[in-house]
Amino acid sequence: MQAGDHRRDRPVGGDGVGVPGPARPAGTRRRGGVRTRAGGGLPVGELTGATGAGAETAERAAPAELVLDLAEMATRHVNAALRSLPDGARARLVNPAGRHNLAVGLTRAVRVTIAGPAGYYVGGLGEAAEVTVDGPVGWGAGENLMSGTVRVRGAASQSAAASAHGGLVVVEGDASLRAGISLKGGRLAVAGDVGRYCAFLAQAGTILVGGDAGEALGDSLYEAVIYVAGRVRSLGTDARICDLTAADVAAVRVLAAQAGFDHVDPENVTRVASARRLYHFDTAHHGAY
Repeated sequence: MQAGDHRRDRPVGGDGVGVPGPARPAGTRRRGGVRTRAGGGLPVGELTGATGAGAETAERAAPAELVLDLAEMATRHVNAALRSLPDGARARLVNPAGRHNLAVGLTRAVRVTIAGPAGYYVGGLGEAAEVTVDGPVGWGAGENLMSGTVRVRGAASQSAAASAHGGLVVVEGDASLRAGISLKGGRLAVAGDVGRYCAFLAQAGTILVGGDAGEALGDSLYEAVIYVAGRVRSLGTDARICDLTAADVAAVRVLAAQAGFDHVDPENVTRVASARRLYHFDTAHHGAY
C-alpha cells in the first residue's frame, strides 16, 4: 500500500493490504473466536450515481437501508450522503474497491457497512457512528475517532486507531505496525497479532491484543494500558509488565465481550503499562529516548 517514488497511493484491493505485517502474514482470515452480530433485515433504499443532490435523497430514504454504489460516485458525494442521514439510519457502500477516506467525519448515530476492502483512514474523525468493513483496510482505520465504533472484518494495515480520543476500533484479523499509535483515550481490540511498535506514544486508553505482540510493544508509553493474550516479543522503552488486578480482569472481560472475542481469557492476559521513567526529559537518560 505504500506508494513508490512519485507515485500516487492506490486503493486497497485483492486479498491483502500489501503492507508489512506482524510476525506472520495477516491475509484476510478472520479469527475463529470472533463473534459478530447478524445483519438486520431492513428494506433497501437504492441511491446509485448520486451527485450533489445525493445528500437530500439520502435524507428522504431513511430509515430504509441506503445503498450507495461507489463505482458510480465520487468519495466526496458518498461522504456527503452519509453525513446527511438522520440518527438510526443505515447505509451500505458497494463496490468500494479499496477506496480511501470512506465514511469519515460522521457525527450521527448511523450504521454504515462497507461491502468490501477499504483504503486509508476509513471511519476516521467519527463520532457516534457504527462503521463496519467487510474486508481488509489500509492505514489509519478509525484515526482520530471521537466516539462510536469502527469494525474491520479482516486485517488492518499500519496505525489502526491512531490518535483515537474515544470510541472502539475492532480488528477481527491481524493489525500491522504501530497499531494504537498516540492513542488518546479510545479503545482498540485486535483479535489476532499486532506488529512492531504497537501503542507507541499512547497517552490514554486501552488496547486488547488477542494474539501475539511484536517488538517494542508500548514504546514511550504514557497512561494507556495494553492487554496481550498471547506472547510479547519484546517491550519498548519505558514499558513494563505489571501484575493483573481484579479491575484489569473486569476491564478485559467487558472489552472482549464488546469486540466479540470469545478466544480471550480475561484472567490469562499480560498487562503492559508505563514504567514512568521518561515522562520528563533527563540528560542522564538521553540514550533511552
